[in-house]
Amino acid sequence: MIGYVTLGTNDLARAAKFYDAIAAEMGVGRMMDFDTFIAWGKWDGGAGIAATKPFDGEAASVGNGTMVALEAKDRDQVQRLYDIALSHGGSDEGAPGPRGEPDENGMVFYAAYFRDPDGNKLNAFLMDKVA
Repeated sequence: MIGYVTLGTNDLARAAKFYDAIAAEMGVGRMMDFDTFIAWGKWDGGAGIAATKPFDGEAASVGNGTMVALEAKDRDQVQRLYDIALSHGGSDEGAPGPRGEPDENGMVFYAAYFRDPDGNKLNAFLMDKVA
């Protein structure tokens, strides 16, 4: 259902470096690249992500309660995405680990939380068997 998510930035070059690194780990690249807008993903794939300078010319700001969740393939990728985010100007919002209790099938929500250089909140997650 979701085609892509757009996050505002006040520094598109800085955002590009951050999301280029995240996208590379996820196995995708840039789909569109304009002076004020860059989108990452696959044309025939799942939802993509974009960074943009706001159309109205005002400063970008963070949406309170807004978060983009990136589905990882395994716990190692959750860790790599978290490390990539922090090494590319992102900030910590919660180190990788299980969240909550396992469900009746022994599955647990495993996630890491971080912000991009503009303060937009993201996480890397998967549903995984309890280790």
